[in-house]
Amino acid sequence: MSKTSKRSTVYFDSELHAALRLKAAHTHRSLSDIVNDAVREALAEDQEDLAAFDERVSEPTMSYEALLDDLKAHGKL
Repeated sequence: MSKTSKRSTVYFDSELHAALRLKAAHTHRSLSDIVNDAVREALAEDQEDLAAFDERVSEPTMSYEALLDDLKAHGKL
């Protein structure tokens, strides 16, 4: 761990904790490394999603009801 690491208490379901411990042992990595990588990946996905929303902000919107009507009109529902 780096000097800039911060300690935090996280409570895992017992089955999830067991799976993480097994993965850590199998991959010769610490549980903290595995969790940090998973959190980084989740945050990166969130950032990608937000960027996609920004790119599509000018697209027209359609109500749910209009979408259903369109699907029905085209024989897809």
